[in-house]
Amino acid sequence: MNLTVFGIGYVGLVQAAVLAEVGHEVVCVDIDEKK
Repeated sequence: MNLTVFGIGYVGLVQAAVLAEVGHEVVCVDIDEKK
């Protein structure tokens, strides 16, 4: 499944990593370019 996670703070980053680990295609978006 293709998923997008908005907000890559502590929760969003872990959520994206877990979703990718179980086989999903994940794209992360955040307002802060450093993240």
